[in-house]
Amino acid sequence: QVQLVESGGGLVQAGGSLRLSCAASGRTLSTYNMGWFRQAPGKEREFVAHVMWSGTTTYYADSVKGRFTISRDNAANMMFLQMNWLKPEDTGIYYCAARDKAKGSLVVVTSGYDYWGQGTQVTVSS
Repeated sequence: QVQLVESGGGLVQAGGSLRLSCAASGRTLSTYNMGWFRQAPGKEREFVAHVMWSGTTTYYADSVKGRFTISRDNAANMMFLQMNWLKPEDTGIYYCAARDKAKGSLVVVTSGYDYWGQGTQVTVSS
């Protein structure tokens, strides 16, 4: 199995940028399709972005399309989320998640992922 650790969260003003990282250990990251999710206080965890195991295909929630970019470096066992033009509604805990690539491709629900990190807090002030 794979262990995931997120980093890079913090406090930023609206319009600013952050880059989140997800470090994997235990198994090579190329075994997995990967996703980012977020959870705001009092709300359910929601899908943010997805990248296929090869890095060639990505998919985004409408709310972040054009502002966020998901990427991965399988050689380094890392995944990233570049977040630009941040808005207060982007505030939440951000989680990276892994889904065994043998199970198929894009999944936008939490139940579709096998492994999760502990999350990193992102706070966007207005």
